Amino acid sequence: MTTTRRQRGAAILTAMLLVTLVAALSAAALWQQWRTLEVETAERQRTQASWILQGAVDWARLILREDARTGATDHLAEPWAVPLQDAKLSAFLASQGGGDAALEALQEASLSGQINDLQARLNLLNLVQEGRPHSATLQAVTRLFDALHLPPTELQVLVHNLQLALEPPDTPTATNQPHPLLPRSAEQLGWLGLSPATVRVLRPYVVLLPERTPVNLNTAPAVLLQACLPGLDAGGAQRLVAARALNHFQTLAEVVQASGLANLATVDTQHSVNSRYFEVRVRLRLGTLDTQERTVVQRDGLLVKPLWKERLAPEVASVQ
Repeated sequence: MTTTRRQRGAAILTAMLLVTLVAALSAAALWQQWRTLEVETAERQRTQASWILQGAVDWARLILREDARTGATDHLAEPWAVPLQDAKLSAFLASQGGGDAALEALQEASLSGQINDLQARLNLLNLVQEGRPHSATLQAVTRLFDALHLPPTELQVLVHNLQLALEPPDTPTATNQPHPLLPRSAEQLGWLGLSPATVRVLRPYVVLLPERTPVNLNTAPAVLLQACLPGLDAGGAQRLVAARALNHFQTLAEVVQASGLANLATVDTQHSVNSRYFEVRVRLRLGTLDTQERTVVQRDGLLVKPLWKERLAPEVASVQ
């Protein structure tokens, strides 16, 4: 009897161990299958997002190309300056006769975006020309720092480090100091010695472009107009913004007339009424994926080509 009971107990224990082993293997297989499905779903969403974002950038390039046909000036009343609010892609597909599968896959997808004129900002690369600080640009940046209540000592650090960044290391005049990296966007101005607080305040008003560019007086904000136009105070800058809202400037002479500046020499090659560089910001929400991208494009006549693209972090993407 004792032997029989021991055998029954061993059999029950073996059965329990087998059940536990089968349950563990089943759970592992189920988890692996779930993980594979999630990875496949995420990869499919990323692929779909990439194609949709690329299509949005191509559409923005087409808008800028058609805008080049209509006139020689760029201003804030043109179609490219109107932001695209959140739009459901499923509604667009329905209006185009999309299939049920496409509507189901993109039911919750939404797209928003905006085209910004990068020449509505002050190009910091204008600060250094032929290895030396450019006087007119330095004065404009100094007035901008004063208007934004930024420390002037950081402007000196900015100019010095920008000279080093633009100086080839193998030139005879090169110093023994380490050369900082040249930033590609305003968010990276900390590379040139600016504090995070200064970068945050300065970011909406400056840009770094691959060549020297004038400021578009049709699109620049009032604080930048005050900084870029010597002799223009805050009130005059606001009046200039109000005047261009009624009728955008066709020539620099109209800017002089509207601002009350002494002569056309005040508005020189550092300013313009048109632009060649733009920024396309696109945000796509597709399922659990929230993707935001920024693409810098250059327009030469009817040719609109992308220069570089980057994914945006949420805190950076919120700054327009």
